[in-house]
Amino acid sequence: MELVLVRHGESEGNVAAAAAEAVGAEVIEVPARDADVRLSELGRRQSAALGMPLGDRVAAGAGVRVSPYVRAVETFDEAASAAGLGLDGAVSDERLRDRELGILDTLTSAGVEARFPAEAARRRWLGKYYYRPPGGESWVDVRLRLREALRDIAPSEEPAVLVTHEAVIVLLVAQLLGWGEAELLSFARAHAVANASITRLESDGRAWRLTEFAGVRHLEAAGVTATEHPGDRDARIH
Repeated sequence: MELVLVRHGESEGNVAAAAAEAVGAEVIEVPARDADVRLSELGRRQSAALGMPLGDRVAAGAGVRVSPYVRAVETFDEAASAAGLGLDGAVSDERLRDRELGILDTLTSAGVEARFPAEAARRRWLGKYYYRPPGGESWVDVRLRLREALRDIAPSEEPAVLVTHEAVIVLLVAQLLGWGEAELLSFARAHAVANASITRLESDGRAWRLTEFAGVRHLEAAGVTATEHPGDRDARIH
């Protein structure tokens, strides 16, 4: 079985977050609530560029599950349209939504330190894997709902395609490869998941192996988001 993980194209939230971090602002001026943030113009071009690599798999019978967040839905819509595919076979799965940040939503790393210093200190003490912001989710919380989602993906000779978010992709890889906290955080510090990138895992029925991580060869003409960078970031992950 092959599992194909696709991060959504660049969003208006990604653009706003990069601008806020660049000037040291405390608040990310997002245009809508997280679930409703749309793709940027570059994000739409990136998503259309997914048409060929995704179209081949969907035409071959791959099942598609999509996060209900608008930027993920628009990513698959653009890719399907570019590939001349219908959208009837895609399943919306709320378990693939982005990590919820609770009271830290829309804040940059500087904003968290300035407005919630006690939470910033608590996060440093607990670590990124276990820290849960009030009203939000830890990485462990997200991993638990993803474990449930994976049970619903029936083993098949055909690939399954999941269109989702950066943190979700990293946690899915960790879950399938059996990584613990240390392995996961080490990998996350060294690797970024580019917008509209493709990550592939394959299983022989006994174990999973990572065959491609955050591939962007298909984005040569559309363009890769310039603000992508690796690291253990405190700000929101779109």
